Amino acid sequence: MTVRSRFFTEAEGQAVGVENAGASGDVLLVCEHASATIPQKLGTLGLSPEVLASHAAWDPGALAVARLLSQTMDATLVYQRFSRLVYDCNRPPESPSAMPVKSEIYDIPGNFELGEAERYARTSALYVPFHDRVNQIIAERQAAGRKVVVVTVHSFTPVYHGKFRPVQIGILHDTDSRLADAMLTGAQGSALTINRNDPYGPEDGVTHTLRLHALPDGLLNVMIEIRNDLVTNEGEQAAIAGFLHELMGKALSSIDE
Repeated sequence: MTVRSRFFTEAEGQAVGVENAGASGDVLLVCEHASATIPQKLGTLGLSPEVLASHAAWDPGALAVARLLSQTMDATLVYQRFSRLVYDCNRPPESPSAMPVKSEIYDIPGNFELGEAERYARTSALYVPFHDRVNQIIAERQAAGRKVVVVTVHSFTPVYHGKFRPVQIGILHDTDSRLADAMLTGAQGSALTINRNDPYGPEDGVTHTLRLHALPDGLLNVMIEIRNDLVTNEGEQAAIAGFLHELMGKALSSIDE
């Protein structure tokens, strides 16, 4: 049995989605938690429809915002087509949270006591092709002498473990803070509450994609976290995407100066 037949039906297709592949812009958008879909052959992972629709399974609104940015910034977008509860593509295979047994208050029965073969199969089906595709796009652009800016797009729940999070947009970075610094400078005076490395930071293990694809070659990079109650409908998503487009555009221009 192949990895593909183990996880995906013909109708489900592949794990990786790519949009605007021929984009001329410098930015490469990455959305690791774009979907709440569980491959049919894995059932529901033992979860209720309510849990599968919640922030535990995906980042609500993140893909919609990323798609709008892809259009307005003429940026290629790479996104994961299946839930992070099957495999979280922003975590390395050795991380316990790559295939979590618990997400906030929710147990994930379908991830209990996964054997080595099952973990390897999920890694091969979801993580490897996702990051291979990101690598491929970056390598092709570098070979053509093009600049690459890696931007990952996420959303987060307003209330986590019963505690309200006042931050509305988080600008996250690892050891390279150039783009984050410029964006935070540009965001001063905004009506939105915008913080550095909030509600997560690199110490939480959330910068894996940046570490894997941007830091080794010194590529400009940033991780954007949007509180998901700000992107519940098309109008809100368009407003946030427009704000981020302007903020990133000014930040990138200031770095180029």
